[in-house]
Amino acid sequence: MKAERCGLWRGRTLVAALAIFLLLTATVMEACAQGPRVEIVAPNGAARATVSVEIADTQAARELGLMYRRHLDEHAGMIFVFAAPSHQRFWMKNTVIPLDMIFAGANGRIIGIVREAKPFTESIDAVEGDSQYVLEVNGGFCARYDVKPGDKLRFIGFRPRSQD
Repeated sequence: MKAERCGLWRGRTLVAALAIFLLLTATVMEACAQGPRVEIVAPNGAARATVSVEIADTQAARELGLMYRRHLDEHAGMIFVFAAPSHQRFWMKNTVIPLDMIFAGANGRIIGIVREAKPFTESIDAVEGDSQYVLEVNGGFCARYDVKPGDKLRFIGFRPRSQD
């Protein structure tokens, strides 16, 4: 009788372990299928928005940025990744759509926002302080989702590293 119970217990344990494994595998596969994302999180831990991102982690990709694009989906953007924090400066030359630029330090904390950067301008857009990451999204995005300095960027599906 004891041997039967032991075998039954092992069988149930094996089934439970297999179910957990399959659930975790499905979760990881779903995250990978969705691609890299940046979640914007309020200081209280509440998620404000999640953005599917293209990663600009080389000099060439950062120089091109979102120039010449005629459309950007509501929850899409580009994350600019720099090797180290420094005073980042952007312009909108050859950029067709208005953008919000979200500047964040090495810890992902948002230090400043340029709202509704004007298309086709060569004036410099920047914020006070040093940034290692700049997330560009559609103009008005920060107002719609109440994004503000002090919020934090959380990277999902990738580790931000500069390639140069």
